[in-house]
Amino acid sequence: MAAEALAPDAVRDRLRDLPGWSLTDGGITRTYKLTSHFAATAMVVHIAQLQEELGHHSQLTLGYNTVSLTVNTHDAGGAVTGKDIELARRVEATAAGHAAE
Repeated sequence: MAAEALAPDAVRDRLRDLPGWSLTDGGITRTYKLTSHFAATAMVVHIAQLQEELGHHSQLTLGYNTVSLTVNTHDAGGAVTGKDIELARRVEATAAGHAAE
């Protein structure tokens, strides 16, 4: 069963609790800045683990000291769903442990 797309206003409402996340044409996005490349790499590994647990994956980009995510649901035509919001919440909850800003 495909996840149900959220209306843009509903997405924006849910993002109020997720500082730094924004709605774009491609989904919801966030870029974190970390203290080093090693710290950013560790956060990518942690995010990969969260994605496996949820069975939901993002576009995940590792920079020198940055980690960027774009999240949408492919089986909902690339729209944002509750699955995307949940992944964003889980990532946000782990970010502090990586000293990510």
